[in-house]
Amino acid sequence: MTEIRKVGFIGVGNMGNPMAGHLVKAGYEVTVFDIRAETMQAFVAQHGGKAASSLADAGRGADALITMLPDDKVVRKAILGENNDGAAAALAAGAIVIDMSTADPVGTRALAAALQPRGIAVVDAPVMGGVVFAKDATLDIMVGGDAAPVERCRPLLKAMSRSIIDCGGVGSGHALKALANYINACALINAIEAMTIGKRFGLDAKLMADALIPLCAGRNHPIEKKVIPHILTGRHATGMAMGFIAKDVRIAVDIAKSIGAAAPLAERVSELWTAAAEKLGANLDQTQIARYWEEASGVRLDA
Repeated sequence: MTEIRKVGFIGVGNMGNPMAGHLVKAGYEVTVFDIRAETMQAFVAQHGGKAASSLADAGRGADALITMLPDDKVVRKAILGENNDGAAAALAAGAIVIDMSTADPVGTRALAAALQPRGIAVVDAPVMGGVVFAKDATLDIMVGGDAAPVERCRPLLKAMSRSIIDCGGVGSGHALKALANYINACALINAIEAMTIGKRFGLDAKLMADALIPLCAGRNHPIEKKVIPHILTGRHATGMAMGFIAKDVRIAVDIAKSIGAAAPLAERVSELWTAAAEKLGANLDQTQIARYWEEASGVRLDA
């Protein structure tokens, strides 16, 4: 298994700059490309390495080519080009394209299929943590791809991260990243909605924020408290009935309505819990609500 030493890095903006910088620091030969020439020059001045004259120049002789770009469409254009003039035109068989962007996994699989006849593997490795963690090399990286290229990439990825999560085949890293961001996006508006209702009711915002950490995070977070020990194992024994949770959510909605606060998310959540309780049985354990989604999607989380 050939060790990766020469790296092309496409996209050295706010995230890509520190990430590629860590690779230079780790001893890799890094050639960067960005559509903004001044961004490339700033990178070289700050970290060293080399600025490419074109996309193909970034890929020329590279063992691995990393992309950190807005989406899978931009990645595909950068790698394949419009007339076979993308970075892949200069990649040799055995090279690996590592897409660290947040991208559509369907597009990632399509790119892998397009490059497979050329003997070029694709690994998706999106990151979680943002610019702050990119700067101190403590990103969490979700990796999808075949085992051999993933193992070749591992030392490279370690230079930019604190953890690497192996997700499965090509596209699975991008899928998990999108789902993680979906959960975080829901949690953010969930907290904002609850706190604005509470504020209108008369609760102090800082008091709520401080209180909600032990009440909703850590050992009380639903993934840690309910999903892992009860749903994934099939135990379903939290001791709280589905009907009681549906009732509690209705109370939250009623509070909002009584004081004229906006609660669109709570209203929809209440509808879902009520519908699940009516369909499955209000006396079932709250974690049995997983069946509502499992039956609709044709999967089992405890399988």
